[in-house]
Amino acid sequence: MTIPLFQKASRIFNLRGFFIYISLILFTACTTISPASLGMKKALVFSSLSEVEPSWLSFADGVDYFHGKIAAPQFEFYALRIDLVSANNQIVVKDGMAGAERSLSTKVSGFVRDNNLIAGINAVPFDVVSSTEGQPIKNIGIVISDGELLAPANRHYDALVFYNAAEAQRAAIVSQSSISSTGNIENAVGGFYHILVEGNPSQRTLNDETRHPRSAAGLSPDSKHLFLLVIDGRRAGSVGATVQETALVLRSLGSSEGINFDGGGSSALAMSFPDGRVRVVNTPIHNGIPGQERAVAGCIGVR
Repeated sequence: MTIPLFQKASRIFNLRGFFIYISLILFTACTTISPASLGMKKALVFSSLSEVEPSWLSFADGVDYFHGKIAAPQFEFYALRIDLVSANNQIVVKDGMAGAERSLSTKVSGFVRDNNLIAGINAVPFDVVSSTEGQPIKNIGIVISDGELLAPANRHYDALVFYNAAEAQRAAIVSQSSISSTGNIENAVGGFYHILVEGNPSQRTLNDETRHPRSAAGLSPDSKHLFLLVIDGRRAGSVGATVQETALVLRSLGSSEGINFDGGGSSALAMSFPDGRVRVVNTPIHNGIPGQERAVAGCIGVR
């Protein structure tokens, strides 16, 4: 008996649908939420800083993501929580690699892509402002990568330091002037100042009312978790944050210690997407152009 053409088409469609359904079940059972999916979610809105309570979403083993927005003062922020105990996670610090005195500029997205990272943000202040990658640039602060000193310490600023396996303490925020050798340090990245100290905004943050885009990092009280934070500014819907507000956001995420990195047009959080592309999830603003990413110096990320 001959099967009518429309019945054949219907059976083929049903079989295809069945296999697609099974494939989706297998795929979702074996993966966590991807950065691509997370990027589509709207920010969780809070009425004020004091109301912030993170709702972390997992997109990799030991790495969580959170996107929040505060109504008053109005600003939007993006954060990562990284498990420093997990054997699957590796902190990566780079500066573009060149000579001893100068490095080569890189966008945060380029840093993440070129080093095969899950995510990364900008960190160290620098001397040449441009959107062009590969230009000679000087880190104004320390960069230590895998025990190698790539840029010298700046005694005026602080740094986020990750110690080697022989040390009891995993990480800390210290004055760069206190770093005399790389013997016990695996990675270190300079920033500006220690803005959250034992759970409270530091004294130097109290009288600074200027608002800018911000990049920062924090450590949990037991140093088992690293928090990376970017706050948007200079755009409609996000006016930027003061350094004190930045410290308070870090505290709300779970930090007891925090450091303020280079900010302004340099602030960018880049994440690796399942389609192989790397995208910046916040809105960096270089030269007044929303979405234009600045080429920076030393960065920090997670592989």
